[in-house]
Amino acid sequence: MSGLEAADISAAYDAVRSDKEPTNWLLISYAGATGSKLALTSTGTGGLSEMAASLDDAEVQYGYVRIEYANDAESTRVKFVLVIWIGEGTKVMRKARVSVESGDVKRVLAHHSIAVTASDKSELEEKDIVARLRKAGGADYNGGRG
Repeated sequence: MSGLEAADISAAYDAVRSDKEPTNWLLISYAGATGSKLALTSTGTGGLSEMAASLDDAEVQYGYVRIEYANDAESTRVKFVLVIWIGEGTKVMRKARVSVESGDVKRVLAHHSIAVTASDKSELEEKDIVARLRKAGGADYNGGRG
């Protein structure tokens, strides 16, 4: 097994998706895990920027983050983003496993509006991610003025 079936990953995923929980991101990786299984590395309440700060440049990691943004003057939207992090210092053979492994991760963290593959933290700026979410979200009744 990949480790993705672990109860703590499922509980963290449910917490990020819940409107009643403060947790808004989780991170899964091999760091700190025993053997070759993915494990829950960390969770937090500080959003995309906090999760991005927790990424390791020498690792492949999978993040799941809840993003809330203004749809128009009267409403907000909540969307979920899957982040596939391939740090620039990751070993070549480890990078090679991402294509197969990310499919397994996508099945476990199934409900997301977009998936973002990144290797530089500048690719995870919240304003850029929100712009992508707006495009993926369909109708924009505020003309992109958000």
